[in-house]
Amino acid sequence: MAKSVEKLKINYKTLEEFKKFKQYGRQELSMLEDLEANMIENDSESPFYGIYFGDRLVARMSLYQIQAQFDRYFDPAQDYYELWKLEVLPDYQGKGYGKALVEFAKSLGLPIKTNGRVNSSDFWASMGFTPVTYEVERDRGENPFVWFPEGVKEQVHESN
Repeated sequence: MAKSVEKLKINYKTLEEFKKFKQYGRQELSMLEDLEANMIENDSESPFYGIYFGDRLVARMSLYQIQAQFDRYFDPAQDYYELWKLEVLPDYQGKGYGKALVEFAKSLGLPIKTNGRVNSSDFWASMGFTPVTYEVERDRGENPFVWFPEGVKEQVHESN
């Protein structure tokens, strides 16, 4: 069965589905509050993408486009995506849903940065991501992984 990735709408149904994910937190709660306060309209755009199995959301991620002026990872400096909250519900893990989401993000053509969870480095490596050269100032205890489209490489920072 094809795993089609879709951009998720912000509405009560989507936010209700989000509660099933471990990484449910402040971001989703603030979306819910905004929805209740009508600051965001039902069905407004979100940074979330997901895959449904039947009518159940079984996998999701969020993608934020970061502007080139803030790029401290890629050479040449350019717009890139930060991929967060990649998560597949336990019963659906190991079936290619996470991979389908990451492949979708890569298909958008911009470099990608993500912070892998503990023990996820094998997954990111299998998806063609590499760990960045760690920089205390920039990375602050995170262990970012990056994916380079053709013609893009890692920014080199002079150490003081």
